[in-house]
Amino acid sequence: MSFTSVNPATGLSFAVYSAHTHADAQMRIDSASHAQRRWAALPIEERIGYMLELAGKLEAHVEPAARLITKEMGKPLAQSRAEILKCASVCRYMAQIAPDVLADESVQADFTSSTIRYEPLGIVFSIMPWNFPLWQFFRFAVPALLAGNAVLVKHAPSTMGCGMMAVRLCHLAGIDEHLVADLRISIEDVERVIADDQIRAVTFTGSTLGGSAVAALAGKYLKKSVMELGGSDPYIVCDDADIDAAVEICVAARMVNSGQSCIAAKRYIVHDTIADEFIKRTAECFDHLVVADPMHHASQLGPLARYDLKEQLIKQVERACAAGARVATSRKINDTHDDGFYVNPTLLVDVSPSNPVAQEELFGPVAIAHTFHDIDQAIALANATSFGLGAAVCSRNVENAQRIAARLECGTVFINEFVRSDARLPFGGVKQSGYGRELGRWGMLEFVNVKNVTIG
Repeated sequence: MSFTSVNPATGLSFAVYSAHTHADAQMRIDSASHAQRRWAALPIEERIGYMLELAGKLEAHVEPAARLITKEMGKPLAQSRAEILKCASVCRYMAQIAPDVLADESVQADFTSSTIRYEPLGIVFSIMPWNFPLWQFFRFAVPALLAGNAVLVKHAPSTMGCGMMAVRLCHLAGIDEHLVADLRISIEDVERVIADDQIRAVTFTGSTLGGSAVAALAGKYLKKSVMELGGSDPYIVCDDADIDAAVEICVAARMVNSGQSCIAAKRYIVHDTIADEFIKRTAECFDHLVVADPMHHASQLGPLARYDLKEQLIKQVERACAAGARVATSRKINDTHDDGFYVNPTLLVDVSPSNPVAQEELFGPVAIAHTFHDIDQAIALANATSFGLGAAVCSRNVENAQRIAARLECGTVFINEFVRSDARLPFGGVKQSGYGRELGRWGMLEFVNVKNVTIG
């Protein structure tokens, strides 16, 4: 068995990676267990030193790492460079807060003393996606390592080279090669790994369907788990919004990563008094975006990461239109002349609640525009989905926007800004968008044993 990397800009394969056998995978699990015990025994200051060295290695390898990301999954090169630098920033921030977050806490109780300790769990097994192939890995791995855990990663089959590169950068920083290792295994072998007694936790980033399967396995074998799954983020544009800013925010939020982001703006919910103007301007912006070779500096949108993803998105738009939706943009979604997996940005309007896409995640540069008359209707539309990852509110009245935010069923709300992850803030969702949190002190505490030591 092997894994093949295909350049989505050309449709041509360029690398093949051999899979690990069951014996290979077991050896890596066993070695990680030994390495983790040595790592956990190090003073926190030494683990911090490794993370700071890792930040430097990431910055020193920005160009080759970014080019591999773009070649394997197709995002514009400038965005790939930004992804690497963001990984370096999470190393530095987590290193900064680790001593305080992981420090023992004293609690007043009816005993001589009660101390809360934050101790590592052991090996964390991660199943990572293709859309942010380095960021998704490092944002969980860095706090997990600082807390004293080992990390094993099964990367997405289409970005296996990126997964191997992430691991290699850790080793270049001096981190034990057994402490952080990749598992090049098939989906069918995932249960075998999760079942191993040496695996103490599982983290998954990807589709809701995949997350449900992995969460079921984690539950079956009683392993702590964190699930970061899909989203259908609503952006509520109130009647008092700065329409120029709202359009800019909404377009940027939909098109980041060529639209392939779980926290992209997928549904615009716009007050009916400004809806016509908002839709007109947004459609014009969509139509003027440059869809081109992601290695070219002028490219604003690259291809979708895989051919099947392109086909699925086109079919979703076709089904939406068959059910009564209308395309407000002028370019046809599939009217591209390149050899790769390109699609054009598309804005759908007149989407009824019964339309199939009203409850689906559109993973690509396609957005839906709804209208509302009163805020209760807007909030009902925003919450009328099985997802609950992020949301945004555009309004000049910040206090009112905060009241709206309090009623939205999601893990993150941004006001007058588009939703993004930040090393300092908790990231995660509710409902079918998953559970648990990454980033900030909350992410660092996901993979620790919170131990109570009390003296009577």
